[in-house]
Amino acid sequence: MTAARVWALWWWMCLGVWAGVGGVAHAGPVRLVDDRGGVVTLSRPPVRIVSLLPSLTETVCDLGACERIVATDRWSNWPERVRGLPKLGGLDDPNVEMIVAQRPDLVLVAPASRLAQRLRGLGLTVAEFDARDVHEMQRVMAHVAILLGQPERAAQRWTALQAEIASAKTLLGGRGSGARVYFEVSSTPFAAGESSFIGQLLTQLGARNVVPASLGPFPKLNPEFVVKADPDLIMVSAQDAASLAQRPGWAGMSALRHRRVCALSPVQVDVLARPGPRLGQAARVLAQCLSLVERER
Repeated sequence: MTAARVWALWWWMCLGVWAGVGGVAHAGPVRLVDDRGGVVTLSRPPVRIVSLLPSLTETVCDLGACERIVATDRWSNWPERVRGLPKLGGLDDPNVEMIVAQRPDLVLVAPASRLAQRLRGLGLTVAEFDARDVHEMQRVMAHVAILLGQPERAAQRWTALQAEIASAKTLLGGRGSGARVYFEVSSTPFAAGESSFIGQLLTQLGARNVVPASLGPFPKLNPEFVVKADPDLIMVSAQDAASLAQRPGWAGMSALRHRRVCALSPVQVDVLARPGPRLGQAARVLAQCLSLVERER
């Protein structure tokens, strides 16, 4: 640590900025712009948080403020601590009365929700965040850390996540390098494209996504698109993996003929579905799938 860094930390401590009780930093007012362009203002770091998006719940906990969350949406299930908290509904059916009853000083929601304006009308402070790619994930983590009154933790955690991704690539040892991958989000089919956070992780691990960035992060595809793409490896939920060969034209695809189908368990799907602090775990899951592809094909 440099002398300037030591001096800066000493100065902040003398002002009492980080001398907190119960892990809550005593910082001054915070004002930032959320993902919907709304201005979020807090006179002090929040101590009662309602989180209505699993990735945001996980982010708050990963930043060391899990004890401040008093309730979540029904889908937030990680870490273990949040499973016993009151569940206030989902994106489409939030229980407004229960949210207000929690007396939150901050409510975290997705920009896609129509709930924010209503909650603001009831006098609650609301911040809207979501991420579809790795860059957005870093930004969301940084903004949430600022709202929590501990902005430095975001950089620390992001550095750790990047190290976990690098470790996953090292353990892969070149297996699957250059493999053409199709990652199915749902059997409609919706896919994770090259520009999604899943697609970006695959690129970092040395794979190639058959769904180009030009189609968007999570596009709905014509089933014939996948057949024509003929990927080397298919990543899909275990629930849908068994029926892939029954889809028109799929039985003749290279991935099925050579048994290169990675059937993801519910736990693995859960990790991969959320653009949050379990990014390193997601990279390890993808690396395990890529190991199915021989170095020489």
